[in-house]
Amino acid sequence: MKRVRTVEWKRDRVVMLDQRLLPNREVYRLYKDPEDVIRAIKELVVRGAPAIGVAAAMGLALGARSLPEDRFAKDFERLCRAFAAARPTAVNLFWAIERMRRLVRENADRSVETIRTMLEREALAIHREDIEANRRLSEYGAALLPDRGSVLTHCNAGGLATGGIGTALGVILAARESGKKLSVFADETRPVLQGARLTAWELRKARVPVTVITDNMAGHFMQRGEISAVVVGTDRTAANGDVANKIGTYTVAVLAARHGIPFYVAAPTSSIDLACPTGAKIPIEERDPTEVSQFNGRPTVPSGVKVANPAFDVTPAELVTAIITENGVAKAPYKKSLARVVKPSNASPERTRIAATPRRGQRAQ
Repeated sequence: MKRVRTVEWKRDRVVMLDQRLLPNREVYRLYKDPEDVIRAIKELVVRGAPAIGVAAAMGLALGARSLPEDRFAKDFERLCRAFAAARPTAVNLFWAIERMRRLVRENADRSVETIRTMLEREALAIHREDIEANRRLSEYGAALLPDRGSVLTHCNAGGLATGGIGTALGVILAARESGKKLSVFADETRPVLQGARLTAWELRKARVPVTVITDNMAGHFMQRGEISAVVVGTDRTAANGDVANKIGTYTVAVLAARHGIPFYVAAPTSSIDLACPTGAKIPIEERDPTEVSQFNGRPTVPSGVKVANPAFDVTPAELVTAIITENGVAKAPYKKSLARVVKPSNASPERTRIAATPRRGQRAQ
């Protein structure tokens, strides 16, 4: 399965596909400054929890290259805080930042130049690991889907949202590659239309039959028996199995439960937050109200009318049929099954190799 190259590290720069311009234009942006990477995350040049994590790791590696040696640790911590403030809900962002922060903390007695090299290699490792996690997750999820029928997905959880082939869309692509005759219903996903603009674009490129529907049409097609399963991604999953995903996901889950349709969540373990006990503790990002009150720069809401724009909602665990990870499929009770699939991160191969580098004042053996 060919993956979309959403975020890449090329010649000491971060390159990202500008998702704001899809499906009309395919434009890649080159970033030389970490502040520009932070802005790209905030402004949805890159979006999707795993892709945000990869972009942040690369942005930190990029920023580390220009930090002064005499206050490297202090300035790196400031940079970590700046990235963490970019978006509050997607836990992959904080997971990636903490992984890079820990590397600096644990290697404080090495030279700054060595740490810079380690950070770059760690960012690349995070990217590769996400690609591999997507692949394994997709294979586990493909086995859950029926041999034929239509799958509904909400928002975009494909290659555009990850470093690899995607999570929810990866499951669908893997199922089709295994010979299953599946088509897709893609919710348009108001207000930014990630389903209509991005999911449909990806599936068309992959030659998967896709029908875009407005968010309020899902119940109609479920009632008519035209949807066999639902697969969505997640920006953060709590320890009890509550799932935060794009606004409107909860509505889809309620409708699926009403019609006896399985509701699957594709969740790489980097998006599972065992430190968060329930979905009630997940911060919900409130975005610019003009995303709702305007369309293509034109007002769609009367002037002076209040607009709410939460970017995510929380689907309770009891509405989730299964949570698909790269380490296997978790089912209720989720507190036990999620703890089982979330394994402690091992040191990356890059970190192991770099460990052979002599520390300050230490002679090579």
